[in-house]
Amino acid sequence: MSDRKADLKVRLCGVRLKNPVIAASGTFGFGREYDALYDIGQLGGISVKGLTLAPRCGNPPHRVAETPSGMLNAVGLENPGVDAFISEHLPWLLDKGLAVIANIAGSTVDDYCRMAEKLAPTEVHMLEMNISCPNVKSGGVAFGIEPDMVYAVTRAVKQHAGQPLMVKLSPNVADITQNARAAEAAGADCISLINTLTGIAVDAKRRRLVLANNVGGLSGPAVKPVALRMVWQVCKAVGIPVIGMGGIMTGTDAAEFMLCGAQAVMVGTANFADPMACPRIISELEAYLVAQKVRKAGEIVGALIEN
Repeated sequence: MSDRKADLKVRLCGVRLKNPVIAASGTFGFGREYDALYDIGQLGGISVKGLTLAPRCGNPPHRVAETPSGMLNAVGLENPGVDAFISEHLPWLLDKGLAVIANIAGSTVDDYCRMAEKLAPTEVHMLEMNISCPNVKSGGVAFGIEPDMVYAVTRAVKQHAGQPLMVKLSPNVADITQNARAAEAAGADCISLINTLTGIAVDAKRRRLVLANNVGGLSGPAVKPVALRMVWQVCKAVGIPVIGMGGIMTGTDAAEFMLCGAQAVMVGTANFADPMACPRIISELEAYLVAQKVRKAGEIVGALIEN
């Protein structure tokens, strides 16, 4: 690679990121473990472990299972609760100098709204709303399945949010663009996708399911083609920024999502395979831009040539 540099800075909903690479929620904790290996301040941002109104212990083991080119997880949103995040983890993260995105999950619309209210006066940069959670008032159907439900929860939370609101979309739907448009119509400032695909793992010798929760979320390289297709479709369907994720392992993977229209990317499962994945992907993305003679990262966003 030459000594030339590419400008990796991006702006997302008014928030400045030093580069487009964000650590994905649920794969990076609150950053402390990874900061023991490298300065996480070099990342564009972190979407923290999914937060709930009250602390949660999560699901019993087994919670994870390795699959060909990926993994299944059914951790169950184990977390210390939003109040503990604000008092114990947020000050440390803000000192690291990266964009802090609070990922919130709830069982009712009121849960989401109350968390947004608690986070509104803080210095969190953005909210990411995980709507793949079961709505207990609708028979356990996930908020993110029906466009009407996406609209209702997004509109309600937007009224309580003090930061730009990002809606994280589930891929387990008939038409991802309908839900994306519903989120945009309800006031979402940004969309992130994809969340995990649902799957199971079977232990043939024991003749039983591997995960204690039976069903888990599939992530990793196996889902990348599906994620790319959905990001490409959503970027055509909405006018708000999109963050892409799903199987990103290299800088070239990140570039592919940006070419499909994503303004930034989130890196998740790669962190388990390689704890240095995020800084490596940043370096590889810059190398790609230099090789392509691209001066600024934003220049490749949506630059895909279609047949």
